[in-house]
Amino acid sequence: MKAHNDNYGNGLADQLAKEAASNDEVETAYNKIPKIAVVRELKEEGELMWQSEWDASTKGEITKSFFPIIKDRISKSLHMGVNLSKIITGHGTLRSYYHRFKIIDDPKCVCKMGPQITYYGNANY
Repeated sequence: MKAHNDNYGNGLADQLAKEAASNDEVETAYNKIPKIAVVRELKEEGELMWQSEWDASTKGEITKSFFPIIKDRISKSLHMGVNLSKIITGHGTLRSYYHRFKIIDDPKCVCKMGPQITYYGNANY
């Protein structure tokens, strides 16, 4: 609807739009950001920093083989228990773990199929 169609609201809107466009003194403020947007941005920033540190670390290779991407790990609801902790970390009552610390001489599983490990990867024995 054009401003000069005798519609008061339309004419007023047109007048205010022209004033705003030509007024250099009017300061546009975008500083009222919703809290949820700030929280989301900080969370994403934190995840990126965590991923960067995770990628740069030389520790936790077994855990990294299960969870190479932090965002994927965070999205999973895991209830950590003793057995899951042993599997993910490679620590605990595993022959490969005992062999690593020279408690036993042979890392092989009692089934004789190879070393007793929790994953298939680059095991350092």
